[in-house]
Amino acid sequence: MTEPTDGADAARTPPARRNIGRSTTIMASGTIVSRGLGFVRNALLAGAIGVNAGAANAYEVANKIPNSLYAILAAGVLNAALVPQIVKAFQREGGKRTVDRILTIGGVISLAVTIVFTAGAAILVRLYSDQWSPALVALATAFALWCIPQLFFYGMYTLMGQVLNARSQFGPFMWAPAVNNVIGIAGLIAYLAIFGQYAIPPDGATPTVFTETWSPGRIALLAGVATAGIAAQAAILVWPLIRGGYRWRWTWRGPKGELRGIRVVASWALGAVIVEQIAVALTSRVATAANPNDFNPEIAGNAAYYNALIIYLMPHSVVTVSIVTALFTSMSALRNSGNLDGLRTEISRGIRMIGVFTLLATVILVALAPLIVRVALPSAEPVVVMSVAEVLMVMSLGLVPLGLMVLMKYVFFVLEDAKSIFLIHIPMAIAWVGIAWLGRSLLEPRWWVVMVAFGMVASNIIAVALRAGGLRRRVGGLDGRRVGLTYGKSMLAALPTAALGWLILHVAPPLESLVGWSGVIQAAVICILGAIVMTVVYGVVLRLLRVEEMTQIVAPVMRKLGRQVR
Repeated sequence: MTEPTDGADAARTPPARRNIGRSTTIMASGTIVSRGLGFVRNALLAGAIGVNAGAANAYEVANKIPNSLYAILAAGVLNAALVPQIVKAFQREGGKRTVDRILTIGGVISLAVTIVFTAGAAILVRLYSDQWSPALVALATAFALWCIPQLFFYGMYTLMGQVLNARSQFGPFMWAPAVNNVIGIAGLIAYLAIFGQYAIPPDGATPTVFTETWSPGRIALLAGVATAGIAAQAAILVWPLIRGGYRWRWTWRGPKGELRGIRVVASWALGAVIVEQIAVALTSRVATAANPNDFNPEIAGNAAYYNALIIYLMPHSVVTVSIVTALFTSMSALRNSGNLDGLRTEISRGIRMIGVFTLLATVILVALAPLIVRVALPSAEPVVVMSVAEVLMVMSLGLVPLGLMVLMKYVFFVLEDAKSIFLIHIPMAIAWVGIAWLGRSLLEPRWWVVMVAFGMVASNIIAVALRAGGLRRRVGGLDGRRVGLTYGKSMLAALPTAALGWLILHVAPPLESLVGWSGVIQAAVICILGAIVMTVVYGVVLRLLRVEEMTQIVAPVMRKLGRQVR
């Protein structure tokens, strides 16, 4: 693409700042659609390769590799510096050339790293797994050769998406994953039509995890389509960039020191994410060792952990990430203008809004976990469903601190202080790995993945405590009295909500009876109605206690629905 001379001003000037509620609604709507399609895709994947099975565990490790590397290169390093620097660049004369250079260098680095790590696929598989048979390692390596190229497309998706976010064009970045999921669903439907559904082996039979049962075509269809979806997810962002007035141009060199701020922040961010991913690799070894080769439906392995994680991240992705993404742009602008009071106000608002919402999400996920997993994995056996639900219940206890630690991390990035993020990641990683390996040493394999989830919760709590202390010193306080009052009232509202959830679960039919499509539909109805009733109870109590943050989240959605009805 080349830069038109008459579009320079349009590219330099970002759109006016949007209302946080409206921006959150735009992003959340895209995420809801994408996550909904993701649930369908994951259900099809579980039907194709199982959950607590060797092939499922092999595929999950292979797919985890590009996601972990993406976290290091894109989500960690690039996000750390991109939005603040891009916002700053667009606010000055000639800033578009700086943005062009960021995309050029970032794209080349992503491509180079992708080539290197694809060549080292076998080594990476062994790094993330433990006690696997040679056949299972070979299968995971074959999957990885198809999956690791996703890293380049993840990098381009992040680079282009952060340019859009810096210009307050939030919608395309959040809607693009829906395209990925549509392609993935189509590929899995084709896979099921050709190769059929996964079947639990009869007692005494050997599970079909060995490479001779997985032809190159079968592997390519399953993993290759997944990579094609990520490629499409990146490619679809090109048009919104052009339509918004930005057209990329290859720019490798620039004035000396132009990207110094990015290099400093990105270097510390790289260290922080490497520490985090070392913890991911070590805890992955615990999860893979829990159910290494033979099929044990009652023992959760790394694929069960992944399925629980998808559900756990749903409310975080739909609302929390949308709030944080919108705030990131506004906080960057406030920091660049020297408005510290405004920055504190934005931080406080984010902390309160995230806490009010995630506390409700926590109560719903913990109370209805078995039913939710039953709906998410319609083909899974009841014992498999329960193994995933146990992991989900523990994970969900970390939902509130997850949202807060992500917001606080982004504030540190706005302050261009990635060094603090790096230092805080060290005790976080120690807690996560320590608890996971302690569980492996003292408990039966059935509880190893549950302990990995518990370690993650502890890590999130440590992150919030340390990051809050650091930010309090940096920005002169976090509006603690107002935040504490909001959280106290929200916890009061959560008590009757949790009691109602416990009642719903205990009057619902037992999990063993919810089999087949009729059972899945029944579970879905109970989940939907139960979540609605619990939300109403929570909202009514919040209204009585005069907590306005929930209204700030849902009001834009209700206004939009009202216009559609009229």
